[in-house]
Amino acid sequence: MGFIDRLRAGLAKTRGALVERLQAVTARLRRIDETLFEELEAVLLQADVGVETTEALIEHLRRVARERRLEDPSRLIGALKERVRELLGEPVPMAENPDGPTVILVVGVNGAGKTTTIGKLAGYYRRQGKKVLLGAADTFRAAAIDQLVVWGQRAGADVIRQSEGSDPAAVAYDTVQAAKSRQADVVLIDTAGRLQNKANLMEELRKIRRVVGQQLPGAPHEVLLVLDATTGQNALQQARLFTEVAGVTGVALTKLDGTARGGVVVAIRREVGLPVKWVGVGEGMEDLQPFDPDAFVDALFETRETAP
Repeated sequence: MGFIDRLRAGLAKTRGALVERLQAVTARLRRIDETLFEELEAVLLQADVGVETTEALIEHLRRVARERRLEDPSRLIGALKERVRELLGEPVPMAENPDGPTVILVVGVNGAGKTTTIGKLAGYYRRQGKKVLLGAADTFRAAAIDQLVVWGQRAGADVIRQSEGSDPAAVAYDTVQAAKSRQADVVLIDTAGRLQNKANLMEELRKIRRVVGQQLPGAPHEVLLVLDATTGQNALQQARLFTEVAGVTGVALTKLDGTARGGVVVAIRREVGLPVKWVGVGEGMEDLQPFDPDAFVDALFETRETAP
């Protein structure tokens, strides 16, 4: 099964909670009126599209219905698909450093799939023929270090690590130094995801960024935030927080296959302004792939209606 097919299968729960329910509403209510818009709004909210984005989408549908003089409610599904595609924008590729290793700082709360995502990213870059080095800078948990080592072995990437409780910035320093000396192409640095004390998290990430930048001007070239799609609106709040404290440049959204809350993709893009750069729809090494807005929207709506 190719990734497009896995994406379509992975979005089945979200498609059922969003598109199929929207289709049921438009089939049941045969007039375009406020009752219809209220029910459409409820469906969007329950699929974790978010309050602000839902309100904007409903207002857009009202305007489309008025301007195009629509009478058939089912025609609004095509208009919604068209608008969602517009909001997601164009694909935003990962940054690359042409003068040396590309350093990617990976952030996110514990439990979001951060370490697993790093392993899958390592596998992706290794399949492209790149030399990858991993940095175990989540020194708060010994399990995180051990897990990263296992993923590094699976991907064929070396891991730079120190003992539990070591200074995360020191690990980041060692990782960049090793990457330069070993002529690595891509560096992926894991970080702790503790949210209990925002000030400590902010200072730790600032220190890592400062140390990395001192060793390699322009680094980190990406700050990738890993979000668990199953958490819905909590993922949106995490996106706002980490963007504030870490200067996030893109999102890797995991566990899309396990949730009906995939609508949060739209909210992340519209409300936080972050591009989704990777999506994960399974446990396998190849189940994390670059985000393709066209493929996502087609897989979500699947019936491929044309907008009016």
